[in-house]
Amino acid sequence: MRARARGRTAGRVTGIGLAVLILGLAGRGMSGQVWAGPIDKVTPQDHNPTLASGAKATDGPGKPSPWAYAGKQGIGASYEAYLNYQYSDKAVTGVVSKVWFSLAQGVVTETMYGRINAAQIRELQLAITGDGWTAFEDTDTISHVDYIDKDEAGRPLSPAYRLTNTDKQGRFVIIKDVFTDPDHQSLMMRVTVKALKGPVTPYVILDPSMANTSGDDEGHADTTALIAWQGHVALSLTASAPFAEAPFTEANVGYAGVTDGIAELTAHQTLGPVHATLDRGKGNIVLAARLAPVSDTATVDFALGFGATPVAATVQSKATLKTGYDEVLARYNGTGARIGWEDYLASLSELKSLIPYTEDNGKLLYASALALKVQEDRTSAGALIASLSNPWGDSVYTDVSSTGYKAVWPRDFYQVAMALAALGDRQTPVAAFRYLPTVQVTDRTPGNHGATGWFQQKSHVDGTAEWVGVQLDQTAMPILLGARLEQLGFISKDELLKSYGTMLKPAATFLSHGGKVGLAWNDATITPPYSQQERWEEQEGYSPSTTAAIIAGLEAASDIAAQAGDATGAADFARHADDYSARLEQRLYTTSGKVRGDDTPSSYYLRISRTEDANSPGSEDERNGHKGLPSDLMVDPGFLELVRYGVRPADDTHILSSLKIVDDERLPETLRVRYDFTADGVTVPGFRRYGNDGYGDRTTGGNYGAQTADQRGRVWPIFTGERGHYELAEAAEKPGGVSDADVEAIRNVYVRGMESFANEGLMLPEQVFDGIGSSQPHGYAVGQGTDSATPLAWSHAEYIKLLRSLRDKQVWDRNATTYDHFAKGK
Repeated sequence: MRARARGRTAGRVTGIGLAVLILGLAGRGMSGQVWAGPIDKVTPQDHNPTLASGAKATDGPGKPSPWAYAGKQGIGASYEAYLNYQYSDKAVTGVVSKVWFSLAQGVVTETMYGRINAAQIRELQLAITGDGWTAFEDTDTISHVDYIDKDEAGRPLSPAYRLTNTDKQGRFVIIKDVFTDPDHQSLMMRVTVKALKGPVTPYVILDPSMANTSGDDEGHADTTALIAWQGHVALSLTASAPFAEAPFTEANVGYAGVTDGIAELTAHQTLGPVHATLDRGKGNIVLAARLAPVSDTATVDFALGFGATPVAATVQSKATLKTGYDEVLARYNGTGARIGWEDYLASLSELKSLIPYTEDNGKLLYASALALKVQEDRTSAGALIASLSNPWGDSVYTDVSSTGYKAVWPRDFYQVAMALAALGDRQTPVAAFRYLPTVQVTDRTPGNHGATGWFQQKSHVDGTAEWVGVQLDQTAMPILLGARLEQLGFISKDELLKSYGTMLKPAATFLSHGGKVGLAWNDATITPPYSQQERWEEQEGYSPSTTAAIIAGLEAASDIAAQAGDATGAADFARHADDYSARLEQRLYTTSGKVRGDDTPSSYYLRISRTEDANSPGSEDERNGHKGLPSDLMVDPGFLELVRYGVRPADDTHILSSLKIVDDERLPETLRVRYDFTADGVTVPGFRRYGNDGYGDRTTGGNYGAQTADQRGRVWPIFTGERGHYELAEAAEKPGGVSDADVEAIRNVYVRGMESFANEGLMLPEQVFDGIGSSQPHGYAVGQGTDSATPLAWSHAEYIKLLRSLRDKQVWDRNATTYDHFAKGK
């Protein structure tokens, strides 16, 4: 790789990520009602899925604050190279920057330092005052976002962003360039203010959330810096010009909603009485400062530095300003001899070959590659998180430390690692595979006194267990990942076989025999393939998607065991895979389903069954404010995972009849799954997770969280990608296999569809608005991402994998040994 001059800075520190062990059970979609089913009689702690439990921070005199809007316009961090698959200051990129940022509604939102889950600010924005008026960026401007570094076709080459925020009344424009300093622990932001209808005065407003909470912060404000700290982490915002003409006249630190000066600024265009320090101790604080008046155009560079102390943080921010905008951006991008994001993209051997399979000439493809790599911790190499956001953050309060989606789920983790492998990233998937023992339950897992081999439901990036439900698909996927990486030549056979003895065999043994769990609240006895939770973390029982992953994982494990000379293990795992497959339809395929009405019995795969008889499957539990319904009323496109992994052929009659139910748009609104959208005049199918889903915005208006019956799970873009993969698998079953015309048809509908769900910043959401009920308070357009979580790493991963599958004319996730045994020629 090319060398880059990255200077080491005195005072650089590594921040700490504060984490709380969550002993309760919740999931993406888990309601306030606790989970307690037939296989588990314990009662875990009851809490909302968007919150973590732990000691509350003290807001002091300040008023409580929520996190920021979760529909991010962009996310970013510096590119850092590995040294032996780990992050190190001795790698060719020098000092490891451990700063991540997000953008929403035209402003810098949660910015993390130290660990990727440790937010240190809630928001950083500008307010503009004029003659008798005050405007704030997030509410009073129309924001547009673009990438600063692009190729000739407009494809992004780094996650450096330019925000252009135009006042709704035409009085000013703010242009902000945002990125991090690869050589320091700091965020850089160049701000240009243009006055359009007379002089204006800008103010910078910084809302810290030190140590990932709103409270217990301390602060100081003067004309050289705005500073906040808590414990062993601090921040310092400095600028290329003093904040005010005279010291302490227009720089303030105050308590949120009390003495922060925002009310005075709104009413009187001044901060009112200002304070250099806090007068009533720690609390939820806000820092603000006035910039010089602007009569035409003015540009100021800001640097937000982080460190263990205010002095260390200020050293970082001032070092960034000294390096200067042009050089910091060049290092970030990797311009010339410097090593940065352009070099990472250039290292992806398959990236350019996937462009012809896109509909937007590769723009979302490149943005997806960047987004997936950004969402990796820089202390625990390979720790791939679900999203750099807190779902429905603007209604989730910050007095309790919460990872949100900034955590490791082995399921999402697998999707991302496989997508990066599809791009030709030969290092990150390997680092990810080597990270996995960190989140596997062993006899060394703190507090474990039960079965081993399974993988934790949700973990902090350092491996600390957060949620401890058992989801069997998450225990199967590490086996599939290892098998594929060895097949691709990313890891050696020796490494795979060594991991078989230490990680993969214990996982396969648990998938075969289960056991009595003993971690935190969870002391359930697990009997596979009956899972304590399915892939949506809400219900116990047999699940098509979970069973598909289990069968494929066991088949892969059997093959690895045979290579390792473990004939007993190979036979055991194969026998269980065969048994689970043989009883799949008996357990999960109903021939008397009532989803179309009592008088119209239908045949289809169930979402969940709790018995050995799919025609008498029991009922599901209440979740997300929705009462539990008989299981034969619930359909879910997850059965397509049976085709993806090679457990069933695409033309299997059970699959085909189930598709008719999933595609039926005449089903009652609460049970309906499919919703069609239009993209460039083309009809694009979208799908909800399942009927009766309540994990989403309220149809009467408002965010998720109330646990009322008006909550509605919306359409998820990943299912458009999953359906595209199915259509490819179906085409492969035809005589002659997949034709170019088949590829073009899938690209035209499913690739186009996924691209249409991306926002202006090329971020793919978790959910998009389906047009049912109110779009307020955010005013969503149909097909627009909601406030649930954007970007969702899984969405970007599914898009990349679909492109690779189309190029290869074969489903990327398909396990060859599974397909050959269960589906080929059937």
